[in-house]
Amino acid sequence: MPTMGQDLIARQAPIDRKMRAVDSVEIQRLFQQENIEDPASDLYPSWDDAYINMYGSVQLPSEYKIDLRKFCMPTTNRIVTSGYGYRPRFRRQHKGIDINAYKGDTIRAAFDGKVRVVTFQHGGYGNVVVIRHPNGLETIYGHLSKHLTKKDNVVKAGEPIGLAGSTGRSTGTHLHFETRFLGEYIDPAKLFDFESQDVKADYYVFKGRGRGTLLGKHDANSQMTGEELAQAAEEDVTYNSSETTASSHNRRAASNNRIHKVRRGETLSTIARKHHTTVAKLCRANGISTRTKLRVGQILKYS
Repeated sequence: MPTMGQDLIARQAPIDRKMRAVDSVEIQRLFQQENIEDPASDLYPSWDDAYINMYGSVQLPSEYKIDLRKFCMPTTNRIVTSGYGYRPRFRRQHKGIDINAYKGDTIRAAFDGKVRVVTFQHGGYGNVVVIRHPNGLETIYGHLSKHLTKKDNVVKAGEPIGLAGSTGRSTGTHLHFETRFLGEYIDPAKLFDFESQDVKADYYVFKGRGRGTLLGKHDANSQMTGEELAQAAEEDVTYNSSETTASSHNRRAASNNRIHKVRRGETLSTIARKHHTTVAKLCRANGISTRTKLRVGQILKYS
């Protein structure tokens, strides 16, 4: 190869890596946006706003890694007045924890997510909100004095969703807070340190009913998802503000690509109709044929 050609390839290599970095970040951003509109759709069989617990027959995975980063405490109060577990006094299981609160205190969403249930239960939760999150958890906020959100709202971590109260079966003002995975209760104290207002680790690995382990050292300054870290390692790209910025032209070019995460039962035809495109265009964009068998969780590009 002529020397001039070798020099040109050497100069082009950093640009190629930078473009791949921009494209990777943009795909992650688009993926997260789609995931928040239909959170954990690869896990949950349906979306129903009538019932709080509707997963009695769902098959649980043998292991699932739940991302606890970017968590926001639902209340700034730090005192847990009643823990998770059996209550001899009431002869029943307490499936969440009670956190001290004053009437009218703002209650906030624990993670980004989509509001599934906003209702009132006379003999139970009173005014209650249920949010499903992309990490696979559902969080429940009970005994509210007032709802500040509506069904199907997309909310950010820390966004107000209600005011503390004592509605329903309650003996005093507090927040009843639950964390569930596919309907299985998880003790919130295993995940979060309410006194320190922080998570106990980056991840919680669910390993079946009542079992799980914490994973990873929590770093409040971490801004990258696990997928982004893996992508960076694979491409040997250093992510920083200057590296991911590239140019506004490159960002616009990357944002022209849209992505779709394949769900159970979907075909090329149903995906094409959903995004107002054709099967032929989907195949060309992804280098596949009409006979390609789609996998649940597979990422497809469309324009």
